[in-house]
Order: sequence, then C-alpha cells, then structure tokens
Amino acid sequence: MRIQIENEKNDVIETIKKASEIYQLDMTELQNRIHKLDVTQSEANEQALFYAVNQISMDQPDWTYVAARLYLNELYHKAAENRGCDPAKKYGDFYSLIQQLTEKGIYSCDLVNTYNKEEIDELAKEIVPDRDYFFNYIGLFLLADRYLAKDHEKNIFELPQERFMIIAMTLMKDENKPRRLELVKEAYWALSNLYMTVATPTLANAGKSFGQLSSCYIDTVDDSLDGIYLNNWDIARLSKDGGGIGIYYGKVRALGSNIKKFKGNSSGIVPWIKLVNDTAVSVDQLGQRQGAIAVYLDIFHKDIMNGFLDLKTNNGDERRKAHDIFTGVAVPDLFMEKLQETDEAGRSIGEWHTFCPHEVKQIMGWKDEAGNPLGLEDFYNEVDRNYFSEKYQEAVNHPLLQRKTYRAMDIMARIMMAQLETGTPYMFYRDEVNRENPNKHVRGRGRTSIYCSNLCTEITQNMSATTIISEFQDQDGNIVIVRKPGEFVVCNLSSINLAKAVPANVLERLIRIQVRMLDNVIDVNNISVGQARHTNQKYRAIGLGTFGWHHLLALKGIYWETDEAVQYADELYEHIAYLTIRSSMELAKEKGAYSQFHGSEWQTGVYFERKNYHTERWLSLKKEVAEFGMRNGWLMAVAPNSSTAKIGGSTDGIDPLYSVEYAEEKKNFKLKVTAPDLNHRTYDYYRRARHDLDQIWSIRQNAARTRHIDQAISFNLYVRHNIKAKDLLNLHMEAWKQRLKTTYYVRSTSQAEINECEACHS
Repeated sequence: MRIQIENEKNDVIETIKKASEIYQLDMTELQNRIHKLDVTQSEANEQALFYAVNQISMDQPDWTYVAARLYLNELYHKAAENRGCDPAKKYGDFYSLIQQLTEKGIYSCDLVNTYNKEEIDELAKEIVPDRDYFFNYIGLFLLADRYLAKDHEKNIFELPQERFMIIAMTLMKDENKPRRLELVKEAYWALSNLYMTVATPTLANAGKSFGQLSSCYIDTVDDSLDGIYLNNWDIARLSKDGGGIGIYYGKVRALGSNIKKFKGNSSGIVPWIKLVNDTAVSVDQLGQRQGAIAVYLDIFHKDIMNGFLDLKTNNGDERRKAHDIFTGVAVPDLFMEKLQETDEAGRSIGEWHTFCPHEVKQIMGWKDEAGNPLGLEDFYNEVDRNYFSEKYQEAVNHPLLQRKTYRAMDIMARIMMAQLETGTPYMFYRDEVNRENPNKHVRGRGRTSIYCSNLCTEITQNMSATTIISEFQDQDGNIVIVRKPGEFVVCNLSSINLAKAVPANVLERLIRIQVRMLDNVIDVNNISVGQARHTNQKYRAIGLGTFGWHHLLALKGIYWETDEAVQYADELYEHIAYLTIRSSMELAKEKGAYSQFHGSEWQTGVYFERKNYHTERWLSLKKEVAEFGMRNGWLMAVAPNSSTAKIGGSTDGIDPLYSVEYAEEKKNFKLKVTAPDLNHRTYDYYRRARHDLDQIWSIRQNAARTRHIDQAISFNLYVRHNIKAKDLLNLHMEAWKQRLKTTYYVRSTSQAEINECEACHS
C-alpha cells in the first residue's frame, strides 16, 4: 500500500517537474511538500492544485498553467473511474464513451445513427490530448464545470478534446458523406487549437439529447392580449432551453390609453414587463441560471418616463419594478439632435413629445400597402430623406393626438441616472441600424425593419410580430389556434480568438470552416418555437464575432489610446469582413442562397458601395456575390464573450482588460486571474485598464470596426462613479456621432459586478 501511495504521488511530482521545465518556475517547495505527504494521489494532487492556484500573480502568471495541468490530472482520473478505463492513457476509447452516454440518455442518438464505428474510430485518432495544455486554469475550470458532459448524477465522463470533437461531429452530421469526416476534422482543428469558440448553448448542448444551440432570440409583441400572453409563452419555452431573449414592447399601448374605445383603461406596459420578469426568474435555463430577458422601448413611447426608466432602480414604488430584466431604449437621430438645441445662454431647450402607439395608429391614419395601420415606430430616417422626422412632426402638429412633452435633456438625464445605478438601459440607435441593414428591401424605403436589438446588443435583424389569425375546432374536437408567424429573430454565434488566430496566420482557413459551422447550426438545431424556426430558415442569419482584442493589441505592442489602435481595428475587421462574406458566397455556390437574397443589398451591390469597398478584391467579390448569392442574410456580430473568452485564454470581446490582476468571482468559485501572456513587455500595454482609459478612444476604435460589421457589437462604456453628467452625455453623443449602432452597459466603478446572460458569450 505504501509503495502504491508513493507511485501515485510520483505522478503528481512528475507533473510538477514537467511544468517546472516548461514554464521555468521554481517549484522546489511544492515538490518537497508533496514528498512529505502520506496521502493518496487524489489528495496529493488536490493539495498541489491548491498551492499552485494561490501562487498565481502578476509576478508569476504562468502558475495558472501549472494549476491547469494539475486540474487535468484530476479530470483524467475522475473520467477514467466513471468510464472504467485506465487514467494513465488520459483519454479512453472514444466510441465507448459515445455508446455509454447515448445509453444513459445524455447524448442524442443522432451521433451513433449518423457515424459508424469505423468513422468514429478514425475521428478518435484525430484527438490530440496535449492540446489540453493550451488551457489556463480558469478556462479549464469553466469548461469542466459548465460544459463537459456529465451523467444525471453529475459524474464527469467527457474530457475537453472529446467535447470539441462531439461539437464538430454534431455540426457536420448533415454534410455530404464523402466530405463529412474531412469537415469534422477541420472543425475540430479550429476548436481544439482554441482559434475560435462556439457560443455557450452550442458548447454546452451540441451532441446532447436536450437543449438547443442558438444563443439569443428577439420577439416583437403585438398590441393585443393574445400577443402579450403568447409572447410570454414563447419566451418561457426558449428560456427553458437556454436562450437569452430580447423583446420589443414599442407597439403595446401606453398607460391610460383606450381599450375597445373605452377611455383610459390601459394599464400600460409596466405590468406586462413585470410578468416577463417573473417568467425570467421562474423558468430557469436547464437549472444552471435564471432566464435572461431584455425589454426595449422607443424613446417616443408615452410610458418611457412613466415607469420604464425606473424599472430596475431602487427608488420609487416597488410594485412597478422589474429588477431581474434588462432594459434598452430605441433612440432616433432626431432625439439626439434635440439634445443639442440650446438657448443663447447655452441651456438645453429641445422639446421631446411622447405618444401612445395605439393612439397614433388610430388618429394619424398612416397605412402600409396592404392597408395595415402604421405607427411612428414603423419609420426611420434614410440617408436621403428623413421619413421618421417627417412623421414625428406630423404627429406633433396634429391637434387631436394626445402627448406628454418633456425637455429632451430631462429624459436623457433620467436615462443616465439609471445607467449609473444599474448599468442599463442599453442604447439602440434605430436610424443607423436600419440604414445599414442589408435586408431593408423586405419593407421598403423608410420603413422600419429592425425595432430593437437582443439581450447583448450585437444582433440587428428584421423583426415583426406574430399574430393569431383564427381559432376553431377541428373534426376531432381539438381546439386549433392558427398563428401567422412574425419574424422572430434567432442569433447563431461563434467567435474568433484574435490573439491566437491572427499571430498564427490562420484567418482564411479558420473563417471558411467557421461560417460553415454556423450555417449548419441553423439546420441541426432544435428550436421549440415555430416562428423562430421559420425566421431562422428564411434569413439563415449568423453572427461571426471576435474576442481577445486587448490581448492582441498587447502582443502587437499597440497602446489602446492611439490612432494606431483605431487604424488597426479598421484594417483587421475589414479583412475579417472580406473573408466572412467570401465564405458565405462560396457556401451559396455549393448549397444555395438564402430565400430573401433577391433584392437585398448583397444582390444589388449597394452594401459594398455604402461601405466604400472599391479595391480590386472587393470589386471581384461583389461581382461573385451578385452571381452566386449569399448563404446568409446577416453574417457578423461581436458578442460579449466573457466565459468563453476565458476558456480561450484571452480577454473579453472587444473590451479593455478589467485589471492586470483581479479576482474572478461567480456563484461557486473565486479565482485569481492575470492578464493573458503577461510579461515585462506586454505589461505596459495592459497597465491602463477599463476605468482608467479614455472612453473616447474606445468609441473611435469601435466606430472603425463597426463600419465592417453588418450587425452590431456588444460595446460597454466604463466610467467612474463620480463622472459628471455632461461628460457621460458627451460619451453618448460621441457614440451617436461616430455612427455606433448600439451601446451595451454603462459600467460604473460604484456598481456591483453585473450578472449577464451567458448565452451570447460565444
């Protein structure tokens, strides 16, 4: 027994020695500690891991990789014990794993029904266990804790490289058989080298018998009792499966509006949003976290100042609060222009009128081609004609239309106060979003196609409400409700790890396989809401994004607050856009274009002209797109990438680093984290972190990359708790002037860490 304990301890000591050689760390004290212990291998490994984790610091950041190797030992032994195989081999038989987890009901039968044993054995040979050493400790911990497949008693079975291979197999299962294994191997290459990550739902659920693969959804609520309650039913089903939700409430009538011509009966939007709040809390996401829902409202809606902006604040009537949802405001250019109107003394005097959308439709008489009533929310300012501004002024001038009038600056002040307290509302610049929409042809000139964004502000796609057409009893006595499906937005996300893929010079190879993987999510996914499936197939929208921007700048020796960083953002994201568009065109050549391609700005070439893409390669691509089509109606969106960026060993999204050294704390852990690739050379480029940086430079960088992104970007503003109102206002004005489409949280130093939905953290 004593010899066995010593042999097991030697496994731990061998791991320490190897790590010592690789990372050039002095681990003598740790080795001596383990030698003295009279414990089992598991206990020795646990104590060594505890020691290594506590050594992580900005002076010795590579201890994170030592801790990761020790944690891998633990994972290998636990998985081997549960699978009944030899832990010395690290990875057991892959085919047996798939059989076991299929029999237990964890994996879907699709895997064994699609791939035979010979194919699975061939793919098993592609698995490279040593790629597990690419993980730092927090990345490996998060992957194991949240994403690796476990049985119903939460015993771990799957190991990291097997998760990557299962994802690859799932996303490529419907490809033509002659090429299928080649494509699986290519997808595994991209994932296992951490050149990219897939979104949280795909990472967690691919290959499994439950859950779905898409990240976020956006619905438009119809102004009817049926519309409100059916929306709540739909979002409950999606939330159950792990999706984050964005909801547009701008069509629902305001407080005091008429119901069936009875005056003053409407309770407004706040009670319905409270209902949404309760759904978010009670319908959790596979038991892992409560639902996450963002509700958007137009700044010209009469309820904007009558409860909406105070939904999450701590002051006021608690009966009109919804602390568990997130809020967003849809802002037209005209409102931002009103903020700039001043008198001779420089005081803001711009007036802003708010209306009930139901009353606007009743009184103004605007109609579409089919005779359906239109509201203010249904127009936006085009490049050559201000449709929204014209309609807004018509409404202002109508003597019978009721309105509430405020100083525009008073509304903005309320927005900023809420942002400093709660981080929200998000800002959605509706005119810019609709002007830049490549699929605006579906509605026509000046007609709004996109009313709001999603939970994380990076998705901008065509939207419309689902309505009930009829309800009847069929011949079998069943009650049948017929619904006309609206455009229920679905976002399918994955992200390039810039700090790994760019230095490795693999973007061209990577993006080609990444676009195919995203496109395949649309076909293999299991979405419980029918109109979401319909919209997904109609537009085949994807969201290829990035993370690790600050990490990449540090590796390249570029300071954040420089024109060089702005210029590099412009050049890099143009290149990514080119490769992404080309990959979608190539897929269209192979599989066919999305159904709404004809008449889109992809087909007419207006998209390329508006972006000023006039170089030879762009002109050639423009011609090919017109000829062969595009597989996907929307292509690019940069998500927040928090947890999955940590799995990739890099920095979140396009955000600056939180700090050179900090504690990452969640419900079940608190870990010390240092900047990635931290050394004497990169330190200077990390030194000024989030709240120390001039946010104007962040806005300029984001404007440079936004020009090349057909959707939007999750972009936070980081401010001090004592920021002056005029300075925060200047940041918002600069974001609008620089033509950003959205801004995400306003993160103040006084706020507790904001709990976000992880669905979009691709």
